[in-house]
Amino acid sequence: MARSIIGVIGGSGLYQMAGLENVREVEVKTPFGKPSDKFVRGVLDGVGFLFLPRHGKGHRWLPTEVNSRANIFAMKKLGVERIISVSAVGSLREEIAPGHVVVPDQFIDRTTQRPSTFFGKGIVGHVSLADPFCKDLAAKLANAATQEGAKVHARGTYLCMEGPQFSTRAESHLYRGWGAAVIGMTNIQEAKLAREAEICFATLALATDYDCWNEAVGNVEIEQVLKVLQQNVELAQRTIRRVVTALSDARSCGCESSLKDAIITERTRIPKNVRANLKPIIGKYL
Repeated sequence: MARSIIGVIGGSGLYQMAGLENVREVEVKTPFGKPSDKFVRGVLDGVGFLFLPRHGKGHRWLPTEVNSRANIFAMKKLGVERIISVSAVGSLREEIAPGHVVVPDQFIDRTTQRPSTFFGKGIVGHVSLADPFCKDLAAKLANAATQEGAKVHARGTYLCMEGPQFSTRAESHLYRGWGAAVIGMTNIQEAKLAREAEICFATLALATDYDCWNEAVGNVEIEQVLKVLQQNVELAQRTIRRVVTALSDARSCGCESSLKDAIITERTRIPKNVRANLKPIIGKYL
């Protein structure tokens, strides 16, 4: 029997991990529609493991089109307690070179078109997002990447933009002025929804380029992004495996009680269908 389940969201190379046993695909239905794709489920070093390709197999979904509510809800339904998000990012800092790893500790949200809460339709909840990443999981992730030989930046602000276009040069300089360290097009909705679902969440951000602020190295080219990403797939696999072996079943970070006192709607006024749909997330508080 596998221990607690860890979920990984990222590129397609991550479900071909050495040592992953009892591999099978799982399809999950949710009240929020279909997840990005089928989940790859298995056991890694005695720990339950779930992988989801964020953009679907073959990279079919734009960042704006990724159904993060369905993705996170399905992970909760399948018993996931911790999520590692593996993401390509552009660097907004000279010291974060392409090929480096960043484990962010903060977000700036510049998205405008994406649902980012399970609440609504008769139920209101407000969770704290002051520290949007699980500090315990982030620390283990940074330590594991360092042990695997990566150049790791253990903190930094991830600016999440809408996309799918890359930044203008003016935007890139603006975000640098705000103190952001990296820029990407995913993650913020995943972090918000994971907090509502009481799932620990941390990001392994793989720097692929210098965005377009650094004119000395040229503009962002997708070919270069993909090349650096491919070089980092094995590093991400090794890092995830090292994290998995370092996890204990018990969580002491507080993420598992994020919803305590967050639901402010009178219980008798929550619609029955909403209660039923959100049972995996809010059931223990009703």
